[in-house]
Amino acid sequence: MNSSSKISLILFYLLTFSLLSCSENSNRLPEEITEFIESGSGVFNFRYQNTTNTSTLKIYYHLPENIAQDARILVVFHGGGRNARDYRDALISEANQSQFIVIAPEFSIDNFPGGDGYNLGNVFMDGDNPSIDTLNEESEWAFSVIEPLFDTILSQIDNSSTTYDIFGHSAGGQFAHRFLMYKHQSRADRIVASASGWYTFPNRSISFPYGFDNSPLNNSSLSVLFSHQLHIQVGANDNNPNAPGLRRNTQADAQGIHRAERAENFFNFSQNLATTGNLPFQWSFTSIPNADHDFRAAASTAAQYLYN
Repeated sequence: MNSSSKISLILFYLLTFSLLSCSENSNRLPEEITEFIESGSGVFNFRYQNTTNTSTLKIYYHLPENIAQDARILVVFHGGGRNARDYRDALISEANQSQFIVIAPEFSIDNFPGGDGYNLGNVFMDGDNPSIDTLNEESEWAFSVIEPLFDTILSQIDNSSTTYDIFGHSAGGQFAHRFLMYKHQSRADRIVASASGWYTFPNRSISFPYGFDNSPLNNSSLSVLFSHQLHIQVGANDNNPNAPGLRRNTQADAQGIHRAERAENFFNFSQNLATTGNLPFQWSFTSIPNADHDFRAAASTAAQYLYN
C-alpha cells in the first residue's frame, strides 16, 4: 500500500462510524486494521457522534464459528467495575453452545463518569437532582449509543436479525431497566436486568431517579412499558444490606434493604400497578437459588433463560 492510500484509509476511519476489529493483544497500525469482525473473541472501537463531539467506545465481542446469518445478538452491560471484557468472557461458552453473538460495550469512566453517566444513562448532569436545566441532549445519553451500535454490528457481520436481546448485571442491570424506560421504541426484544442495586419504579409521585416524576418518564405510557419482555433476576443470597457499593439512603431503603428484596419489590409493585390499571404485563421474575452477587452465575442463568 502506498503512502497516499494509507492516508486515505486513515481519513476514512476518522470521518465515519468505524468498526475497527483487531486482536486484543495486537499492536497493529491503523491501516492494517480490518473493518470486519472475525470469528472468535476480540475488541473493536465504535465511534459515535453526539451534540458536542465524536467519542469512542471499546466493544468486546464473541462471534462463534460458522454462526447463522440470523443468529441472535446479545448486548451485555457490565457492572460498576466497567469490566466489559470479563462479562464477554463469562458468556463465551454459552454463546458457543447456544449459537448467539455477544456484544459487550465498555462505558468508560472518562466518557460516562460515575453513576450519573452510566447507571442513570447520562440523562441528567446530576441524576439525583433532575431538572429541565440539567437535562442532557438525548444524543448525549449513554442509552443513545445502543441502537447505532446494533446497526453497525448488523452491517459488519451481515446479520439479518431485526431485534436484539439485553443482559445487564448490577450497575448494568440498572442501565438495562432504565434503557427500556427511556428507549421503549428501541429494537430490544428480551431484556434481563440482573441484581440491580436499586431501581427506578414506575411511580409518578416519586422523583427520578427513584420514580418517574421530574423526568421525561413522567409522560411515558405504562401500557407500552409493561408490554415489553423485561425479566428481573436476582440471587436468593444477594441479601447483604452492607454489600460494597450498595446505595443506602431513605429513598433506596424504601425499596428494600438489600438487592434481593429490592428486586422482588420492584417487580411486585409493577405487576400490581398493571393489574390495577388492567394493563398488559409481559414482565417476569426469578430468584436464583443459592446465588449471591456473582456476575458469572448471573450471566449463565440469563443465557439459559434467553436461549434454552
